[in-house]
Amino acid sequence: MSIASFDSTKDFVSEMLKDIGKGKTQLPDFQRGWVWDDDHIRDLLASIAQSFPIGAVMTLQTGGADVSFKPRPIEGAAEALYRQEVEPDTLILDGQQRLTSLFQALETGRPVSTRDSKGKKIRRWYYFDMKRCVAYDPEYEEAILSIPEDRKLRRNFGRDIALDLSTREQEYANDMFPAHLLFDASDWMKGYFAFWQLASDKFNLYNGFDEQVIKAFGRYQVTVIELGKETAKEAVCIVFEKVNSGGVSLTVFELLTASFAADNFQLREDWEVREETLKNSHPVLRDMDSTLFLQALALLATQSRERGAVSCKRKDILRLCAAEYETWADRVQAGFVKAARFLHGQKIFQACDLPYRTQLVPLAAILTDLGEAADAEGTNRKLTRWYWCGVLGEMYGGTTETRFANDFLDVTRWVRSATEAVRTIQDANFQANRLLTLRTRVSAAYKGIHALLMRAGSRDFRTGEPIEDQTFFDDSIDIHHVFPQSWCRNQGVDRNVCNSIVNKTAIAARTNRSLGGRAPAEYLLTLQKNAGISETSMNDILASHRICAQALRTDDFPRFFASRAESLLQCIETVMGHPVWREEGLFRLEAPMEDYDDGPKDWDENA
Repeated sequence: MSIASFDSTKDFVSEMLKDIGKGKTQLPDFQRGWVWDDDHIRDLLASIAQSFPIGAVMTLQTGGADVSFKPRPIEGAAEALYRQEVEPDTLILDGQQRLTSLFQALETGRPVSTRDSKGKKIRRWYYFDMKRCVAYDPEYEEAILSIPEDRKLRRNFGRDIALDLSTREQEYANDMFPAHLLFDASDWMKGYFAFWQLASDKFNLYNGFDEQVIKAFGRYQVTVIELGKETAKEAVCIVFEKVNSGGVSLTVFELLTASFAADNFQLREDWEVREETLKNSHPVLRDMDSTLFLQALALLATQSRERGAVSCKRKDILRLCAAEYETWADRVQAGFVKAARFLHGQKIFQACDLPYRTQLVPLAAILTDLGEAADAEGTNRKLTRWYWCGVLGEMYGGTTETRFANDFLDVTRWVRSATEAVRTIQDANFQANRLLTLRTRVSAAYKGIHALLMRAGSRDFRTGEPIEDQTFFDDSIDIHHVFPQSWCRNQGVDRNVCNSIVNKTAIAARTNRSLGGRAPAEYLLTLQKNAGISETSMNDILASHRICAQALRTDDFPRFFASRAESLLQCIETVMGHPVWREEGLFRLEAPMEDYDDGPKDWDENA
């Protein structure tokens, strides 16, 4: 993709600010607010006074067929612009912070609403100390003063007035020139000469300041790169992200919000309602964002078009029109609700335990497209296999937009045609030695195996209750060690082996506290006694976690570890529908562990 056309020229900053005041130059609505603080503004004024470059400004011509953004005036522009809805000639893509700072400080004739270095809101006037400005080798950072809204600079915690500029006469008396008169200084100059009765030293002082500062601002030019109206919307997005230096990155959602606003559709307000509904109703969707929603919607919208590939890349989202969004938004929202229910069935209840947030995109799109057919048992079985291949094959860890589209098409066709040709299922592969490196919940496969154990019917050690969603939240179920870390450390068990997923399982917080770092043989007897559980029942509970009861009752860690690893691999094979190749002796603890030493370097009591 290439940008259609652009011109590079130089404009006087005074003329640029006038165009802003008239509304000829505005911002696209996707631009966030002005954020520069008091120090940035003073530094900017000092740079122009010294004729230092302040960087190029990039603008976009309005009136293009592909780009139609809702404009808004720069902060500080006359309120009449909002009432009259003046149509701009150009929109500012890069340079908002600089131009807004200059416009408010030099053009509005009002105090600038900004912030101090601590982020506190303040209102300031800016003044040039003329004597310091004409001094030999002037320090402009000290010569430009930031004065409070009442134009009185105070010291001693506000008790003493160090400088009073509240009247024009006080400005004259202190030789302080107001920055907002730099482009219209004649009246101030006449008053200054009259106040000092044409005293020669004041005459010379003002003339020196005029030559040094006022004329520097008057002749100051800024390089302007103007993109033509033919520029594609995606190109505008890319350019903005590359050049924007204001500290707030543009998202596709922001750009689409501005584009839809031109069609009188308020995307932000619509999404905020949907977001609140999804997040508050379904904890597993708590980390949902607008990008995931738009990606799922783009898959469905591009599929419904007569031409073009099914895709949800940025360019495809940017090509969505408001009518397409309105057509699909309710159905996509319902698709994410179905996705949440599907995940509950897989024993994934909250966002922090979701292996891949991105896998929600194809899942929601698939469920939306299938409609009522998604409720069939055979469909659920196929979706389940595809889902776990994506998780345990760790297929969603990199660039995913292409996989979104492939999975959306492959899975829906598979459900409807019964012919398996799902690339994610075919490509998924789980290596047996991966169990030795899964130690923390940052890994999707680690979270996945945690959920698989609950899905297979694991029951709490103390209560014997299955870990269903109500139990999960009421009892604070989490991943804990089977052989406690303190026991493993005392027995010389390699910390990486101890912290692997093989030695962890889902246990309620209260139950885990009762284990107390003791040997399994000891804590099992205590659990049985306190909870009134028979040995046979406890063995059944351990079996639900794929744990060899005899190995725990004899504190036989090597036997437990090999048996549990094999059981986990069998669970993985079942949900993926693929065999997992085992290296002989891989889980015998006398095998060297150095090959797998890529986990935490210290014992982690909270792992």
